[in-house]
Amino acid sequence: MKQPDYSDPNAKHELDYLELYEKKGYTENFRVENGKLIASQEKSKFSPEQVKIVAEHRYEGMSNPSDQSILYVIETDEDCKGTIINSYGPTANLEVHEFIESIPDDQKGHDESILNLDKDS
Repeated sequence: MKQPDYSDPNAKHELDYLELYEKKGYTENFRVENGKLIASQEKSKFSPEQVKIVAEHRYEGMSNPSDQSILYVIETDEDCKGTIINSYGPTANLEVHEFIESIPDDQKGHDESILNLDKDS
């Protein structure tokens, strides 16, 4: 089994990976409202059971290590692919955090992480 990498010391900002994931088809910008994940086009709303996290990346601010965020790379059961960013620590958006935490553990993986795709099993 591949060991998940969560951060890349060479990545300075979330944008470094957003562009790479967009090229792989993760083009939706998700948000969370009222316990549902909503795609940027607002056509679909997804419950935690309909969502799979395929990768996540953690970042610390270059000038201030307390500026921390997580980029979640997500697929839904309707093949909707995209990302959502949340702070972590005391500045986290609790609604996003609670939604991510409520996704079943067996639907959280890192096999599609850009950092892991070329690693040996």
